Amino acid sequence: MTPLPRAVVRLLLPCLLVVAGCTAPAPAGVDGRDVRRAVADWSAAPPARLAAIPLEGWSYEVTSVRRDGARATARARLRYGLTGHDAAPTGSDREVELTRSPTGWRVDGDRPAPGAPPQLWDQGEPGVARGAHALVLGVGQSPRTLADIAAEADRAVPAVSAARPGTWAGRVVVLVPADLDAMAALLGRPADAYRGLGAVTTGSTGGGPAPADRVVVNPAGYAQLSEPGRRILLTHETTHVATRAATTARTPLWLSEGFADWVAYRDTGLGPADAAPALARAVRRGDVPAELPADTAFAFGGDPDGQARAYEGAWLACRLIADRWGEDALTTLYERAGREGLPTALARTIGGDPTGLTTAWQAALRTQLGPDAPATR
Repeated sequence: MTPLPRAVVRLLLPCLLVVAGCTAPAPAGVDGRDVRRAVADWSAAPPARLAAIPLEGWSYEVTSVRRDGARATARARLRYGLTGHDAAPTGSDREVELTRSPTGWRVDGDRPAPGAPPQLWDQGEPGVARGAHALVLGVGQSPRTLADIAAEADRAVPAVSAARPGTWAGRVVVLVPADLDAMAALLGRPADAYRGLGAVTTGSTGGGPAPADRVVVNPAGYAQLSEPGRRILLTHETTHVATRAATTARTPLWLSEGFADWVAYRDTGLGPADAAPALARAVRRGDVPAELPADTAFAFGGDPDGQARAYEGAWLACRLIADRWGEDALTTLYERAGREGLPTALARTIGGDPTGLTTAWQAALRTQLGPDAPATR
């Protein structure tokens, strides 16, 4: 089995949707106010079973109430942050169930609102492992597994900081659900979208710090990796966390994925023939890509070999830039591409354009992966 599935991608966490028309406001008066007051009292602090998680800013904001006799359902927005990790509170849409008794309204519990992904602790009792740079939260995992992942993440963070000069938080949060189906539920996508992956990264783009970047591990995929493969995987995903503020819709996926792999492979000693086997096979049969990988080439559900070639080609493009123009040029290109677009960023960092870069990349592929290229590192 290969050390690391090439299908490691940066995925962005879907926006949580508030489904309109599902609730009706409670009648004005004492009952509506009492329901809100009951929810506020109940949510004044996180549940005791979450005591090991460093939560801050925990609150429920009720947006609507639906009553049915002695029962009520409140739609609310849960807000919280992870102390020392989140730049701002993150949010989750919830439904809170209440029952009316002679002494007033009592909260029976809450659940994700329709269409909203669950929180990790909705899936079971959470375990916690802390590292110097990492916080790992898991459900259905042994303490040893969570501690091992925290140790790998602790190694990933300094590796990312060494490869990417500049300011970032220097810490990472890793979620480890019980299985693939639980992972898919957290991300609000079908399980087939993540089958075979080791991990993905959630968050948001837009030129500012994301309040809730999370690395979400697929336990089955992660367990299949060798120790070097796990290190490469977590370094790749941590790079996405570190570059989030610079990543925008103008950043091509070949640059964001290639840069993450460049950081992950930077100190492994692995060369092109070792780490790009799918692309090497294509080049040796004369199939040199006509262009740098398009964003669509990284999508799941298509040809796995074609997707692997896209990731490998993206890595080799970033490796080429770092080798020929310098590592500082590559990191500067990444920063500028998100602000200015790729053509302008290329012109201002390496004095080239996309066509020139593509030509240089194709030549490098022939040299490094062609029939006469060395077969080993």
